[in-house]
Amino acid sequence: MTDTEEARIAGLVAAQEKAIALFAEVEARGIVAPGRGEREVSDHVRDLANEMFGTTKHWHKRIIRSGPNTLAPYRDNPPDRVIGEEDVAFADFGPIFEEYEADFGRTYVFGQDPDKHRLLADLPRIFDAGRAAFQADDTMTGARLYRTVEELAADAGWEIGIWHTGHLVGEFPHETNDGAKSESYITPDNTSPLRRTDRAGRACHWILELHFVDRARQFGGFYEQLLDLA
Repeated sequence: MTDTEEARIAGLVAAQEKAIALFAEVEARGIVAPGRGEREVSDHVRDLANEMFGTTKHWHKRIIRSGPNTLAPYRDNPPDRVIGEEDVAFADFGPIFEEYEADFGRTYVFGQDPDKHRLLADLPRIFDAGRAAFQADDTMTGARLYRTVEELAADAGWEIGIWHTGHLVGEFPHETNDGAKSESYITPDNTSPLRRTDRAGRACHWILELHFVDRARQFGGFYEQLLDLA
């Protein structure tokens, strides 16, 4: 491994560690809470990131969604709503720390609905199972990992809410790594090995992104972080 690649790995891991610290503080301060608007919460998280780490940029739009808005895929822009007492809410943020991007998502459940709490528990469990499948298969492709996650979700009673279950991550801006090609995503169309190099000859590193939904009951959850490094 070259010194440059070691520095890239260190930068990506450090960015995620800062994102973990940020959302630990979000939880400690009770920022995501019933009675607060989604946009209000998003701005509060942005301000907290600036407080903790200096002014931060974000490589994609900051997302706080709750209730039926949790069904919406990333590219949608549902109307702002107030988080309810019995809601699921989730955060999807892409802060940039020292030119390395993090991509981090967590879910919050309010009230006592057992299915919503089951979703909250299933997200990290299935993330760990998906990561274990990746680690166990040196030739894992995007398509095979997608199918693995899809089967794990279905076994737990959930449907994947978006067209992929992860994507490349690296130096900002993320979108220039390989554009919107299927090879940039963990998707049924990506038959390439995930362990490979990109067009610039750099090792590919991946985010595993889980968006699971129960369309009948109008709620979903989200969990996202590095697949292959930390």
